[in-house]
Amino acid sequence: MPIKQSAKKALRQARKHALANKTVRDAAKKAIKEVVKKLEAKKDVKEELRLAQKKLDKAAKKGVIKAKTASRKLSRLAKRASKAK
Repeated sequence: MPIKQSAKKALRQARKHALANKTVRDAAKKAIKEVVKKLEAKKDVKEELRLAQKKLDKAAKKGVIKAKTASRKLSRLAKRASKAK
């Protein structure tokens, strides 16, 4: 455990940021899973795809995932959605 006051504060901040990052990352993953689930059920995914894009872009903006990773994931989802039509 940290002894110095600044190290204690850094630990508190790291835990707080990790929790916030996990929330954003999990929301993006959940949105992706919703799209995939709808695709497998052969339902319309237009709205779910839009929400997934929003979540991925927000995660990339906050630095939780890299911008190119978000772009790649969205591209692959869109590709699957267009094939399913």
